[in-house]
Amino acid sequence: MMTHPLSQPLVLPCGAVLSNRIAKAAMSEGLADAHNHSTPRLERLYKRWAGSGAGLLLSGNLQVDCLHLERPSNVVIDGRGQAELARLAEAGKGEGVQFWAQISHTGRQVDSHINSAPLSSSAVDIDVIRDAGFSFATPKPMTEAEIQYAIAQFAYGARQVKKAGFDGVSLHAAHGYLISQFLSPLSNRRTDYWGGSLENRSRFLLEVIAAVRRGVGPNFPIGIKLNASDFQKGGFTNAECVELVKILNDSGLDLLELSGGSLEQPKVVGVALKEEGEDGTRASTAAREAYFVAFAGAVRKIAKMPVMVTGGFRTVAGMVEALENGELDIVGLGRPLIADPECPRRLLAGEIARLPSPEDGLHLLHILGWFNIQLVRLGEGLDPDLSLTGESAVEQFIQIESKNMSDLLQNPVYQELRHHYESDMASELRANA
Repeated sequence: MMTHPLSQPLVLPCGAVLSNRIAKAAMSEGLADAHNHSTPRLERLYKRWAGSGAGLLLSGNLQVDCLHLERPSNVVIDGRGQAELARLAEAGKGEGVQFWAQISHTGRQVDSHINSAPLSSSAVDIDVIRDAGFSFATPKPMTEAEIQYAIAQFAYGARQVKKAGFDGVSLHAAHGYLISQFLSPLSNRRTDYWGGSLENRSRFLLEVIAAVRRGVGPNFPIGIKLNASDFQKGGFTNAECVELVKILNDSGLDLLELSGGSLEQPKVVGVALKEEGEDGTRASTAAREAYFVAFAGAVRKIAKMPVMVTGGFRTVAGMVEALENGELDIVGLGRPLIADPECPRRLLAGEIARLPSPEDGLHLLHILGWFNIQLVRLGEGLDPDLSLTGESAVEQFIQIESKNMSDLLQNPVYQELRHHYESDMASELRANA
């Protein structure tokens, strides 16, 4: 019997072994409690995915800073919720499955109700569609001390997830979050050690990787998620991505996941809202089903670590083609595992040749809500409701997120932290006025 190409195991540089070439990509779950700790709903969700057939599971964003949340119901690594974090890590265990924690810092990409003075590389506003419900404050350029503290937060977060029992850690350096903000010349206007040239803009990422490696030791897997391109005129380009990977080759990484875009340019769902710059869609790119695989080949040729590509894969033929062409080592799947939580197993068994694509019938502004309501259902032990309309999903999603925001803002611990944070920001602004 011929072995499926995607069933081949993969040995990572640190010695860890992935049982096959399919990974469940990170997706925002929004299932934490009012204290930003993990919950039984998250445990149910990852216990189900542990039996999905994927060789690697990546968690959604586990935030390293409680005042820089991607949404109010993120899990925060703060030391107080360690028991809950350990139960989550255990829930994602399964035969032949590695469960890694994706850790992140949003920087400027945090709702202004949560943080009215977010930190970033520079004071550059996010350029998003305001009528889509986004509300972001102008960020404050980070001081040297704040940069060093953020690096320490990533290292602390990595140590805590290792202690909790996760099998590895992935650093979110894509999609417009803090590390990505340092990498992009659009959001990083600094003229010091941390800005300007690609060497300087990548220094924050490299310092984070080094600090994390010191914290977790040589045998614990470390990956990063990196944009193949920001797909914005004047932003981080694929050419810069290739140059950065040459630098990352000596950083001790075990996995490089390629994605792309951000809230400003949501290429991760296959949409461009503005001019894409030099990496705009070409005929050769449009012919491929996965959004970023056409850019991955150049990276894969020079990368010393395995390369994973996430975004748009739907057919077995497309996945196998990219693997056999040497464009990637691992296929990352996101939304298909919400619509069909067992699709990797079915794919590897030859039962299906195409994954579900329910987003094809949804309006762009309905996609986020629809998939998030399905995650809520899975967390409650239910199957996904594929008949759910986009309009109904968005209505439910808004109600849930509004309640989650209210619960967060009324949390006494959060209120105290925010009070001290905003007092410190005000004092610093007065000192520098």
